[in-house]
Amino acid sequence: MSENSTPERVVLLDEQHQPAGTALKSEVHTEATPLHLAFSCHVLNPDGQVLVTRRALSKRTWPGVWSNSFCGHPGPDESFEDAIARRARQELGLKIRDLAVILPQFSYRATDASGIVENEFCPVYVCFADDEPEPAASEVAEYAWADPARLASAVADAPFAFSPWLAEQLREPKLREALD
Repeated sequence: MSENSTPERVVLLDEQHQPAGTALKSEVHTEATPLHLAFSCHVLNPDGQVLVTRRALSKRTWPGVWSNSFCGHPGPDESFEDAIARRARQELGLKIRDLAVILPQFSYRATDASGIVENEFCPVYVCFADDEPEPAASEVAEYAWADPARLASAVADAPFAFSPWLAEQLREPKLREALD
């Protein structure tokens, strides 16, 4: 549910990544998930560490795996900036700053062990936060601040312990540069 207690909707996309309707978030992630709009965000602290989160065990897809700081879906007529600030607050209790898009055309499709598919056009952002997260238990089981190079090495060595989108993102030189 969104902050105003109405069911959250995601923006469905056509093959050219143009809006093609909406669907309830609670119903869109299935074995045949349609392409939809999302975002992925990596949060850095003043020490240059990147925040990684372990997905709550109650999550429908990839429960318990480590992932980027947070992800989400912009609602219909919601800007990426507003959606990212909203999810940072909801998921991590964070106020973010200096938001920048790093991979504006990132897209991926992956299937969870349960058969649920993620199919997202998902621009990737980096931002900064000055405070410690206060994660929502329904979203995050635990978190850690990591050295970006050590994180990339850990993902390369044990990709099964991380979300597939994080592994794909960290293979992109532009993101690795932004995190260093």
